[in-house]
Amino acid sequence: MDAVGSDQAVDVTGAGDTVIATFALGLASGLSYSEAARLANHAGGIVVMKKGTATVAPDELIGSINAIANR
Repeated sequence: MDAVGSDQAVDVTGAGDTVIATFALGLASGLSYSEAARLANHAGGIVVMKKGTATVAPDELIGSINAIANR
């Protein structure tokens, strides 16, 4: 699975929590393990680009997924 986001991370605080929570949410919503992992990868890629403990908004997640899909 390719990394999502930039290799210039700003702050990794909370990134693991974001990935775990997003992965669990994906599974609970009926995604496969692979789909949930991809979703979590997008969320983690977004959160490391923010300073401090951050959240990922739905529109940010959708934008990240669409950006990859349109490559």
